[in-house]
Amino acid sequence: MSLVPAISTHDVNVVIFHVASVLQVPVLILALLALALVIFELGGFAIELRGRQQRRFSALARAAQGARTALRGGDREAAAEAVASIARSPAMSSTLQFIVEHAGEPGAEHQLNKALADFDFDAQRRLARTRMLVRAGPALGLMGTLIPLSPALTGLANGNTTALSENLRVAFSVTVVGLLIGAVAFGLSLYRDRMYGQDLSDLEYLAAIVSDPREGPPASTVVAPPRPTRGTT
Repeated sequence: MSLVPAISTHDVNVVIFHVASVLQVPVLILALLALALVIFELGGFAIELRGRQQRRFSALARAAQGARTALRGGDREAAAEAVASIARSPAMSSTLQFIVEHAGEPGAEHQLNKALADFDFDAQRRLARTRMLVRAGPALGLMGTLIPLSPALTGLANGNTTALSENLRVAFSVTVVGLLIGAVAFGLSLYRDRMYGQDLSDLEYLAAIVSDPREGPPASTVVAPPRPTRGTT
């Protein structure tokens, strides 16, 4: 005689039902936390966007040439002041300071490359928050939709329209919240990816200018690169 009791399909279904029921409250709490986080990220994005409205290539070129001239004269403080105006985030500001502090030193090329890589890594870390919400929002919404459907169907079978309506209201509300979280986080991720890529490009340009041993043209003669047009290859 087997000591292991027979497990029926009904027993498995009951266990799964209870597990799903226990998860309902945590899923709803996580959905609310995800909504609060995406609102927080949206506010941070508005602050970041405001600091990038004044970006001009001519200002970047003048700052790079000013820092280059100051470094050739051995004045690193003046070089730091020249590039301070183009910083658009604390991370960018600290990387600019590192560039002007180490440019021209022996072995500085590897140090500057590491600083630029660290800046890109930090940008990817900030992007990871909203990228996570792109997947987590709809997933929580789907879980929050499916879990109340079981008691809703039970209420329908028992003729309990109150339980049916309450559970369906929760299910559809969580669906909307989850989709909203995913849509907003997706938009933030796309736009931030472009912004951080532009910041990295500006840092690479400035690092190349201040590290170039050759005599460069004055900032007034530097021409901004043409913007790509749609429909071109």
